[in-house]
Amino acid sequence: MKPDITTREDIARIVDAFYEKVKADALLGHIFTDIVKVDWSHHLPKMYGFWENVLFQTGSYRGQPFLPHLDINAKETLTPDHFGRWLKLFHATIDELYEGTKARELKFKSQNIKEVWNYKMDYINHYDETHPSS
Repeated sequence: MKPDITTREDIARIVDAFYEKVKADALLGHIFTDIVKVDWSHHLPKMYGFWENVLFQTGSYRGQPFLPHLDINAKETLTPDHFGRWLKLFHATIDELYEGTKARELKFKSQNIKEVWNYKMDYINHYDETHPSS
């Protein structure tokens, strides 16, 4: 039996393992390495805080996490395939490392984020008259 998620260190373990998958992924990897050119030493701690706050409501993240995705979308259109792959890799990482109530909750909350962000991005890309690809 695997442990459940209980600490920030558990969140960091998930985030680190997840982004290793992302970097190697054919659909997502180039976005992080070539388009955004992510500074991992800055990005990873921010993601620890984000997911810790999502799961444990710690207040350890303050910001607008959707906004950077708008900048990415201006450079490469983000599609349902991108969000689907992101979720698949995230859930696979959680399943590899943890199980239990908090693991299920993190998967549920990440599913909700994926659905909302996918809906917003789809609207921007197809119906928002201020977006250049509309």
